[in-house]
Parts: sequence; structure tokens; C-alpha cells
Amino acid sequence: KPLPPVPIPNLIGINGGDPEDNDIRKKREKIKEMMKHAWDNYRIYGWGHNELRPIARKGHSTNIFGSSQMGATIVDALDTLYIMGLHDEFRDGQKWIEDNLDFSVNSEVSVFEVNIRFIGGLLAAYYLSGEEIFKIKAVQLAEKLLPAFNTPTGIPWAMVNLKSGVGRNWGWASAGSSILAEFGTLHMEFVHLSYLTGDPVYYKKVMHIRKLLQKMDRPNGLYPNYLNPRTGRWGQYHTSVGGLGDSFYEYLLKAWLMSDKTDHEARKMYDDAIEAIEKHLIKKSRGGLTFIGEWKNGHLEKKMGHLACFAGGMFALGADGSRTDKAGHYLELGAEIARTCHESYDRTALKLGPESFKFDGAVEAVAVRQAEKYYILRPEVIETYWYLWRFTHDPRYRQWGWEAALAIEKYCRVSGGFSGVKDVYSSTPTHDDVQQSFFLAETLKYLYLLFSSDDLLPLDHWVFNTEAHPLPVLHLANTTLSGNPAVR
Repeated sequence: KPLPPVPIPNLIGINGGDPEDNDIRKKREKIKEMMKHAWDNYRIYGWGHNELRPIARKGHSTNIFGSSQMGATIVDALDTLYIMGLHDEFRDGQKWIEDNLDFSVNSEVSVFEVNIRFIGGLLAAYYLSGEEIFKIKAVQLAEKLLPAFNTPTGIPWAMVNLKSGVGRNWGWASAGSSILAEFGTLHMEFVHLSYLTGDPVYYKKVMHIRKLLQKMDRPNGLYPNYLNPRTGRWGQYHTSVGGLGDSFYEYLLKAWLMSDKTDHEARKMYDDAIEAIEKHLIKKSRGGLTFIGEWKNGHLEKKMGHLACFAGGMFALGADGSRTDKAGHYLELGAEIARTCHESYDRTALKLGPESFKFDGAVEAVAVRQAEKYYILRPEVIETYWYLWRFTHDPRYRQWGWEAALAIEKYCRVSGGFSGVKDVYSSTPTHDDVQQSFFLAETLKYLYLLFSSDDLLPLDHWVFNTEAHPLPVLHLANTTLSGNPAVR
């Protein structure tokens, strides 16, 4: 059925951002060249596949997108291409989506990954370019995800078969549980889906999850990472601001920002959650580094994941509007997390950060186990540099971002694209031969924004989803979503 016409929010700063400083402009051009290298090689060797293997020079598939060729890299990269002014590349991607992107495939996908990468990517491409095809495809896909919510509690399954609608959870998750970061990272995209379609079903699904979480008992005020969708009870008590938990907290804050700061319920949940996190998980090491540990089996593990490094940016983003005049405190906390995460990069041979790092006795901000020494082109540390640059304009963040860009260029660039590395402490690294779609969606976008002026995607008009896809703030004047008390 045709979608209803809705007023498009006033879109500000969707191109430009040229820095005045010549040196900064050159750095920005370099990031754009890296994007072109990543995209062009995907275009030649992996086109239509979800990702690229840049050394083998062929397509790569992971189980999060199921078995079919859904062009994840194309959808994920579109908005980055657009804001960089790579319009020919953007049009190539658009044409592939028009002709080939099909969701009626017999394929089991991750609800969370498909939401943040595909729906988020399509929505952002729609808002930036105004091309209707992206909105239509986003809605078609969202309809295919809805059967995942058919559980006794309304907490969705982790995976759903796009053809049959049958859902299930990951085999490794605690006692058949769904994962906090997965079912808690749907709000932004689903609210936009309801806004664009006029159909409240998406909005109701995510608000139902929120209401359920509000009623539940939280040990020490902390949200455990596992929740059983059949019984509505928590799985094992493991709390983390890194993997399994991370973007749930981010989306509480961003729900408030995206609502033009009218969704006070989301802001309260965010404030309560980070007060508990600060009380129980955030510690200072002997060497004076602030880190976020993980609560596991009744004690604090003094270990922080690369994924948790996004929190520096989150604390900075949430500083304005925080309780009892603590804005300065949260900005400072964000800066301390940024410094810790920079140390995790600086203490390696490659100047690239490991997957996770410990704070035990003499060992600080360093990975101990071999299985944690890899770097897969992740964006979280650079994301935090960018937010802190926007809020402080302290030149160290551009300096640190440039260090990371040079290290990626030196150690991850191969003739067929960019690859992750298996050991950041070895000066002769081996490659993992995967160019992750989020490298184009997030890592390169945040680097490009770091070396752009603030009028490109200004933060009072745009909120970035957890895959760095910008979605516009929905001002009360042009939304009729029932959750807004001013409208109700």
C-alpha cells in the first residue's frame, strides 16, 4: 500500500562542512580517499555480497545476515557516501537496492543487526537524499521483522526467518534469553517507522519493551544483559556497558534527544541507569585511568571492551540536560573514558586498540589473552573522539583521531580494501581478511566528521543511531506519536 505523505523534518546540514584550516581539509580528503578505496574494492570484488574479503578478493558472509546476498555493505555505506559527496557511488548503491534488495528470502537474520544496519541505513539514506525507494524498502523489511515480537512477553527473539517469520534465540545466550543490547536497540528506528508510515505498530512494540523493563526489579539498579522472552525473568546477572548491554543505554538517551527532549520517561531511565553504572561499574585504576568494568557472578571484573569505549561519547552527549547541574561532571567523565581508550591504542605496537583490555595490578589498558588482541576496524573509540571534539573543541581529539586513521591506513589497508588485524601487539600483523560493513558506516564516517566543521550534521538536528546512521530530531509540531504528552 502507498505510504501516507508526512511532513519531512527541516533537514539542516546534510552536506558541506568544509573546514577552513588547510591542514584539516587535507586530512578530511584523506579519509574520503580511504572510503573510496574501501567502496571501490567492494564494488569490484564483493558487489551484492554482505561484506568483502579484501585479500581473497571475494564476497564474505556472516550468520548475522543469514545466508543470502543482501548487500549489507551497500546499505550501510550509503549515507557516508552521501555526506562525503560521492554521489556517483551513492547512485550505484541506490540502483542495486532498487533492482536487487529482496527481503522475501528464506534466511534467518539477526533482528538487531538488520535493524541498526539495514533499517537505520535505509532511513538515513531516505532523509538525506529524499529518494522514496529507501523509505519503501525500510518499511518492507520492518514488516518482516515484526513476527520476532510474537513471544509470550513481547520481548523479541534475537533471530527471525524473513520468509517464515519463525524466531529463536542464540544458542549461547544464558538459558534461552534475549539480549538487552539487542531488544533495547530498536527504539529510534521503530519510532521513525511509525512516523513515516502513520502505523503505530512499531512505536507500540518498542514502548511495550520499555514498560516491561520499567516494572522489573533491577539488582543494584543495574540492568542484567539477559532476559528470557518466555518467562519475562532475567537470565544470569551479568551487566556490561560493552557488548550485550552497550546500545540499550545509548538509545535511552537518544530517544529523549530524538523526541526534541520531550520523552522525559526515556531521560529518567537513562539518568537512573548511568547513576547505577557510575556507582557500581566505573572505577579508577592504580595508574589513574578511569574504566568501566563488568558486573559478573557477584563481583566486578576489571576489564573493559573496545565496544564500551563508545560510552565516553555518550556521557558527553548526555551531559546537557543531566540532573542537578552535573553537566560538567559528565563531560569530564566522557573525557576520562576517551583518555583511557586512547591509552589502550597507544600501548600497542600498531597504535590500534585491542578488543578488550584489563586493569589488574601492574597491567593497565592492555589485552592479556591472545583471543582479545585483535582489531576488526571498530569505530567506538573514534566515535568518542568525535563527540568530545564537538563538545569541547580540544585539539587532542583530532590529533588522536588522526593517529588512529594513520594506523588503519598503515596496517589495515591492503590492495583489495581494508582488513582487520589479529594481534595489535605484533609489529608484523596478520590480517583477518574481512572488511566489516561498519567500517564504511561508522569508522570512516566518524573520522570524516571529526575533520569537518560543526555545521555538517549538527547534533541539535540529528541523532545518530548505534550504526552511525543520522536520523532527524522529530519536533512536536510535525509528529502525532501518541507518546508525546503535549500532543496527547
